[in-house]
Amino acid sequence: MANSRPTAGRTLSRRRILAGSLGLGVALTTPAVARAVPFDPHGVGTRDDPNFHPVTFRLPAPTGRKSLGTTALHLVDRSRPDPRMPSGHRELMISLWYPASMTREAPFAKYMPARTAAEVDEAWTGEYGLALPTGSFDFAGTETHSRVDAAMQPIPHPVVLFSPGYQYSRFVNTAQVEDLASRGYVVVTLDHTHETPTEFPGGRFLPGVPADQLPDPVFTRQAVETRTADARFVLDQLERIVAGRNPDADGKTLPAGLGGGLDLQRVGMFGFGLGGYAAANTLLVDRRFAAGLTLDGTLQDDPVNGPLGEVARKGLDQPFLLFGSDTSQRTDEGKEYYDRSWAGFWDAQRGWKLNLELAGAKQKAFTDYQFVFDQLFRAIYGDDEIITSVMTALVGSVDPGRSVLAQRQYLGAFFDQNLRGRPELLLRGESAKFPEVRFAR
Repeated sequence: MANSRPTAGRTLSRRRILAGSLGLGVALTTPAVARAVPFDPHGVGTRDDPNFHPVTFRLPAPTGRKSLGTTALHLVDRSRPDPRMPSGHRELMISLWYPASMTREAPFAKYMPARTAAEVDEAWTGEYGLALPTGSFDFAGTETHSRVDAAMQPIPHPVVLFSPGYQYSRFVNTAQVEDLASRGYVVVTLDHTHETPTEFPGGRFLPGVPADQLPDPVFTRQAVETRTADARFVLDQLERIVAGRNPDADGKTLPAGLGGGLDLQRVGMFGFGLGGYAAANTLLVDRRFAAGLTLDGTLQDDPVNGPLGEVARKGLDQPFLLFGSDTSQRTDEGKEYYDRSWAGFWDAQRGWKLNLELAGAKQKAFTDYQFVFDQLFRAIYGDDEIITSVMTALVGSVDPGRSVLAQRQYLGAFFDQNLRGRPELLLRGESAKFPEVRFAR
């Protein structure tokens, strides 16, 4: 990781800015909102600081045994008009993360393409008044554990689609995605054009919803419907790949063996925040999706006033996991952070169900945000005790390493049980190995 520690005097000034942000709403759990905070006039906390260096990150190593490959595809849905796009139709970017044949020739994929990396950096450096200099996050220089366009391991693998949170790129849950792929899954991550930042081949870039725009119930309803249509369309395109066709709009050569590695009789979906709502709704309208889960995503159009989403009123026949933080989604009315949509879904659900709570966590702990900010602050401030306070305000008191491990284990167990038919002891009751995960119902 790049060293960006400033000199002692500047450390103190930066520390005061960081500490001050604790009183400026840093603990909010609503979607990212950039708020400018004045920088030190002498260059502290700016790119003019001679000690400033962008920070690259270490993604947690996947726990599975598979080598990994990844490829990005540009898709055009000609059944959905979109006059804002050059084609006149709905266009999407997706990534497939998959078990790869052993290869050392292909380079490791970067965490994000350059323009997306710059957009996310700009949003996150100003988020909640943290006053970080633009360019702090070197996402375009950070390596994943997946090799670009590597050949697919030549056996069929279950397929899982992933929908990101409101305003979030499809890359912001890469630690979860790579881990599932290392366990033998093909994970397909979606950007939802015009909402999440989306970068197309050739450098065309759409930033998505402005950082300061909060979702209202009408927007949320439309977004869920759009995301559901996106997921169903993507599954259609995977069926084309299995049939030997190439759906990429630019005619990109597909990785060797890709079609033979997709087992579309075993398909699931999960999502974070709004993506979790979309995952549940997709299972409701498309029975090709056999199992799903939400990571801290309400199932209603307004988190306080509703109305409940159709899936919360009707439930599902397929297995579904509710995985929440300490600050949202309770199914018992007498408990703090009670969520009527989770309670309604729990009562209506016909298929297998489970409600887990990640103790000590806030919503963003269900993304890469937790270890990215932990590493960034340690690169700047060393082991300063202020880091604990700020990280608690951002993602909760749960340890980032333990949080990542627990989420990976429970996601893997859920899909192993419900897509591979392997009964999982981990899903039957609380485990001494993961005391931070509680069975809420």
